[in-house]
Amino acid sequence: MNKNIIIASTSTLHGGDYLEYLLPELRLHFKHCKKILFIPFARPGGISHEEYTAKVATAFAKINIKVKGIHEFEDFSTAVSNAEGIFTGGGNTFLLVSQLYKNKIMTILAETVKRGTPYLGTSAGSNICGLTMQTTNDMPIIYPPSFITLGLVPFNLNPHYLDPDTTSTHMGETREARITEFHAFNNVPVLGLREGSWLEVKGDQTTLKGTLQARLFMPNQTPVEIESGTDLSYLK
Repeated sequence: MNKNIIIASTSTLHGGDYLEYLLPELRLHFKHCKKILFIPFARPGGISHEEYTAKVATAFAKINIKVKGIHEFEDFSTAVSNAEGIFTGGGNTFLLVSQLYKNKIMTILAETVKRGTPYLGTSAGSNICGLTMQTTNDMPIIYPPSFITLGLVPFNLNPHYLDPDTTSTHMGETREARITEFHAFNNVPVLGLREGSWLEVKGDQTTLKGTLQARLFMPNQTPVEIESGTDLSYLK
């Protein structure tokens, strides 16, 4: 497999513009692309596909790359398979997965990225890179036909991973507790990606990037902190 993927926890860091912190990486990642295909199906806050695509186009214009939304094509499958590069943005993962299945492009998207088409995912677009979407933080606003996703990495993601706030009086479940609940029924490793971190996938090698640690959850084991620069290819 010639996978060439960036799996980012978030699109925007506090105080920064959309994708701003990732632009140096994206300039290299999409260096052979004059135009990329954007998949806006997750639609954060319910904005239109057109509005979302325009927002992405503004960001990519800074690195001289044009953007066209998948909704602008008549044949979605052909749009995916012919794309120079692909970006799936954040929003609601349930909605995103539902739309990928409804439009019959989940499989073709996985196959295209595995063949080497450069892919960027942020948030919901990162959730779908794992084996399933079952470790998303999103509300189930729509019922997808399956939780199975692209399987580009052999584990699940939890983007926007939050550490417990020891000063808070909030008594709800922590993110760690929710992932422990997931592991009561599933044996899949889960990587908690803090905002500002991303995974770089080159072929069969997956490396944690950014300045922060990530938190790795394995079934029946104590969670561990993973240092930036760590090769995660041992996860199966």
